[in-house]
Parts: sequence; structure tokens; C-alpha cells
Amino acid sequence: MPGAVIVVGSVNIDLVVHAIELPAPGETVIGGAFAKAQGGKGANQAAAAASLGARTRLVGLVGDDDFGREARADLGARDVELSGLGTGAAHTGVAVIVVDASGENLIAVASGANAELSGEIVGEVFARIDEPSAVVLADLEVPDDAILMAARAARARGWTFVLSPAPARTLARDLVGLCDVLIPNEHEVSELGWPSIEALLDAGAGAVVVTLGAAGVDLHRAGSSSVHVDAIPVDVIDTTGAGDAFCGALAAWLAEGAAIEDSIAAAVAAGALATRAVGARASLPTRAELDEALDRRSGRAP
Repeated sequence: MPGAVIVVGSVNIDLVVHAIELPAPGETVIGGAFAKAQGGKGANQAAAAASLGARTRLVGLVGDDDFGREARADLGARDVELSGLGTGAAHTGVAVIVVDASGENLIAVASGANAELSGEIVGEVFARIDEPSAVVLADLEVPDDAILMAARAARARGWTFVLSPAPARTLARDLVGLCDVLIPNEHEVSELGWPSIEALLDAGAGAVVVTLGAAGVDLHRAGSSSVHVDAIPVDVIDTTGAGDAFCGALAAWLAEGAAIEDSIAAAVAAGALATRAVGARASLPTRAELDEALDRRSGRAP
């Protein structure tokens, strides 16, 4: 039976302009191409876990607007369970992104309903969830009290709590101590308000998984030597959402009872496969595609 993944996080609509160059302050750049895409770290991670067959539900808020209805429709079509996705008083979250010809970008986010997700709301949703075991996955695009409530509820019920600390900010000691797995990228490690990875482990984090992009992943655990997992080669088209695909896959594998080393191997492959097309959800791998990639890596497939 597929494992249960509960994602607590953000839902955004991405409004993207591809321009020749990024505008300077006060400057207007003409001649760009526009695209609209589904986004938000929480929604992307939920979509990634569901695409791999995990029984996935999303806890968050959207607005009572067209963007919110579009987000619900897209996630529902991807088999994400949405009884925990409420409607806030504010608009659905919006990210406005300008990307230049070299891939550099500028991003401004109007959090909207995401900023209204409270610990009280999260607690009420969790009280209705009947799962003997689950992996709870959260991101930092929602308020701290919502994240802390999810972590405390997971600990109280014996569930695994995984935190993707992005966008990075200082993590409180009580939250770090509730993280079974913490997944910063190599740039975020220094932005969490802790002097070292060892300090995070000493504060109670079960494991710190540092993603290194094309260089792979390092796994750190207290009392153990670090373990490195190489990335897999892939023809990269767009890295947007690769980190979210990694997190969703890691949660899905952990929810099935896999060891963290095996879960990381699956997550590395999922993150790589998610770069095959433009957009955070355009090339999320299916379970069959990921299993095939893992078989090729292990030499079990041609």
C-alpha cells in the first residue's frame, strides 16, 4: 500500500516573463515572452509525491479567486487530496518572475492567502486525518506557527517530520529538535541561523540532507560519517522545481518505509528527471519512470 504524505505549505501562481535582460531599477525592458504556471513549494512538493503514487494530501490556503480555482483543479487532477486546502480572505499567492536570456532571474512574491495559514488551522486539519503512519513535509513559504504545529502534531502521533527550509530564514531551536529530516541546499545552510551542520544535529535534527545541485547530495547524521550520493546525468532544460521534486520523492520513499539512503537515491533521480522541461511540474516523473532511472543507475536495466 502506498505510504501517506501530508504536505503543509504554499500554493502560488507563477507569472513569468522571459526577457532579453533583467531590468534595472526604474527601467522597462520590452520584448519579453509571458507564461503562467502553477507553483508554490508546498503545491509542487505535493504534486511530486502524488506523481510517484504516494497517498498525498495538501494543507494550505488559496484565495477565493480564479487563481485559487485553477490551483485546485491542477492539484486535483494530479490526485492530491485537497480537503485540507482551505480558502483564505486574501488572494491566492502570486510570484512574479523575470528571467533573462542567461537564466538569471528576479522574483517578487505576494504571499496572499499563504500568509494566513496559522497553527490553529493546521491543528484543526490534522485532527481530522486518520493515518496510522505518515510523513509530514513542510516548507518555509508559510508562517512559523503553522510549521511548528505540523512538527509538534507529527511528533505526537509518531509520524516523520521533514522540513525543506526554503526560502531560508533562522530556525528556532524547538523546531530544529522536531525535524527528523532537514533538507537545505548548499546555499541555505549558512542562512538558517546556526553555526554548522553539527550544531543542527546536536540540537536534535535526526538528519541533515544537503542538496548540491549537479554535484549530488550529502547526508549528515549525528555520530556517523557523512554519506555522499552522486547526481544522475540528464539533459537539463529547466531546473525550476527540481528541489521540490527532490523533497516530494524523499517523503514518498520514506512513507513507504525505505531507509533514508535509499530515499535520497530516489529523490536525486526524481530531482534530475524534473529538469527535462520548462516549469516546476512539467516533467515530474511517474513511479515507472523513476524506477527505470534507478534500475539504470544500479545496472539492472540497459
